[in-house]
Amino acid sequence: MSEFKALPTPVLIHIAQQLNVSLKSLVSTIGLFDEGGTVPFIARYRKEVTGNLDEVAIRSIQEKLEYHRELEERRQTVLKSIDEQGKLNPELKAKIEAALEKNELEDLYLPYKPKRRTKAGIAREKGLEPLAQFLWEQRPGEVPLAELAARFISEEKGVASAEEALEGARHILAEQISETAEFRKAIRQTMMAEGMVVSRAIEGVEDAEGKFKMYADYREPVSKIPSHRMLAIRRGAKEGLLFFEIELAPAGPLAHLKSKILRAPGECTPHLSEAIEDSYQRLLNPSIQTEVRLELKDRSDEEAIKVFRENIENLLLAPPAGMLSVLAIDPGIRTGCKVAVVDDTGKFLEHAVIYPLEPRNDLAGAVRTLASLIARHNVRAIAIGNGTGSRESSSFVQDFLRQAKLDTVFSVVVSESGASVYSASEIARQEFPDLDLTVRGAISIARRLQDPLAELVKIDPKSIGVGQYQHDVDQKRLKQSLEATVESCVNRVGVDLNTASWALLRYVAGINERTALKIVEHRNQNGRFRSRFQLMAVSGFGPKTFEQAAGFLRIRGGENPLDITAVHPESYPVVEKIAASLGVSVPELISRPELAEKVKIEDFKTESVGVYTLSDIRDELRKPGRDPRDTFVAPKFREDVTEIADLKPGMTLEGTVTNVTRFGAFVDLGVHQDGLVHVSEISNRYIKEPAELVKAGQIVKVQVLSADPKAKRIALSMKALEPRQPVKRPEPKKPSLDDQLARLNDRFRVR
Repeated sequence: MSEFKALPTPVLIHIAQQLNVSLKSLVSTIGLFDEGGTVPFIARYRKEVTGNLDEVAIRSIQEKLEYHRELEERRQTVLKSIDEQGKLNPELKAKIEAALEKNELEDLYLPYKPKRRTKAGIAREKGLEPLAQFLWEQRPGEVPLAELAARFISEEKGVASAEEALEGARHILAEQISETAEFRKAIRQTMMAEGMVVSRAIEGVEDAEGKFKMYADYREPVSKIPSHRMLAIRRGAKEGLLFFEIELAPAGPLAHLKSKILRAPGECTPHLSEAIEDSYQRLLNPSIQTEVRLELKDRSDEEAIKVFRENIENLLLAPPAGMLSVLAIDPGIRTGCKVAVVDDTGKFLEHAVIYPLEPRNDLAGAVRTLASLIARHNVRAIAIGNGTGSRESSSFVQDFLRQAKLDTVFSVVVSESGASVYSASEIARQEFPDLDLTVRGAISIARRLQDPLAELVKIDPKSIGVGQYQHDVDQKRLKQSLEATVESCVNRVGVDLNTASWALLRYVAGINERTALKIVEHRNQNGRFRSRFQLMAVSGFGPKTFEQAAGFLRIRGGENPLDITAVHPESYPVVEKIAASLGVSVPELISRPELAEKVKIEDFKTESVGVYTLSDIRDELRKPGRDPRDTFVAPKFREDVTEIADLKPGMTLEGTVTNVTRFGAFVDLGVHQDGLVHVSEISNRYIKEPAELVKAGQIVKVQVLSADPKAKRIALSMKALEPRQPVKRPEPKKPSLDDQLARLNDRFRVR
């Protein structure tokens, strides 16, 4: 948006209460957004302004700000529409201006919304609104109701009888009831609290794969149904295998409506009761049910997107093996294993094809090729894609390393999920226009070992394969959420300005795709960046972009040693003052982290630099340029287990978590089919969801519960390996003297 409209104070107070942040922090953060600030920059470098809000809180403010600005625009449209109809009175205007939710606003607008021709509309055209108003007011009339209704008989208007007039009046009342905001809100809340999601198999349609067998006759409360089950039911309905609806016993809503509408019993009462029942069955229930279905979809989408976001974050922040030369093998049975070598910066060096597997089984040729490549390129690690043939390839490589006595080289199986997508992408074609798709895939596997984050950002996050019903959720929301997650991860780690691809640079705060390409172009034409300030020479890189991006870009061996740190250039003068106070130079301060312990940060506080910023600077001086990710550890698969048939109940193995959902975690055991650790098998103690204890990319130990090669299903347990806490039995309570006497009396009582 080019224009930023200030939100009304009640709305700001509402958002602050919802997010549990101070009004001052909220207003200040919104101000930073309106000035062009990005979430990572605001969270990292404007803590004094926001009151030290973390990135989660700041991103929540951004989402609420977008929601309420859209609501404000809609509010103005609604007010204008009703005003143009000449129906905007002060009371209605106040209600509309006080609405804080989109549903609430739409409920208020509903009676004034242009609509197709309805039964009520036809009745109004026949002049029956005064009769409907008479019924609604329930006042004793001077004449009997039947006689009053007869006055509305009109051949010209098409009202043939008093009963027909009353029927038309009831239609008007039914619509009026269904469009009353108060009633809609009450029934919506009731349906959310007491409704049941009911799904049934559609008769005559066969579920050949049995995917939706569980939901063929299924009921679960609206208030409790989890995201994955709701999405599964929706998918079944979409595929034409299931029918589902929201059931709510009508007695409760009807009783509520009657209690609000009916007053003293009289001859109007039966007509009002009939109008209420018609309104609920024909208008309110279907309408509110649609809204609740959408609300459930929205809630399920949000939960599924959250799961996807957490998995992507854990994968992107997986420990990197670091700057070492890597030989990658993309296993292949018939066409051979594609081999690619990259140097310690990820630069492609050479590729080859080996055939160590059946049917060619050319072990001697494969050994010669690997030995030659390792020697010529000083290879330190071998990365093997986890596709078909990965276990056989891994066994061959381990035997080769053992026999060649290459103790300084290690091998590891790497997830190749999404590698084929990258291979055929425009990014891959730009990087390696002359290479085959399979070679590009092997290069990607090698780079994933070196730095998962730098390589995975080249792939659409949806193609990495860690979602939960990812194709069923709102794709726009999913894309926005995943891009925000990638942006968060990239800026948390920082980016090497001189080696990063444009695909990685585009996620740095303040930098878009065009600017990222300009940075790479400038680097190619002018050589390495020696200083962060040289970024200002890049075409299109203005002061605002520099402010947002500079702190997240790193330069190794640059002119200023602070360029390798997360200290923002705007704070360099502060570091220089700290160094001077200790009687050392800035390079010495950075090379001797222990000096940071001597700094009294309060001494350097100014109007623009507060305690939060100074604390961050001191933390950075303690570990300058340190990667925040964990240390790399390679998982070890059992050599005697290469396929599902090798798995036996009770067997203990080590594996890598590939995906975490709300119902369990999937673990790669090296048998080409992930096993499932159901949420109930993750821990001996109760956990609400698997993410409390496991995350994607984590190495875990599991025990096999069952393995079915035919169905390709593996059930695993982690709790079987978790030490159980000894149960303390309560000490037996010593009976009191009165108790003992009572027992004796009971024992010797004469019967």
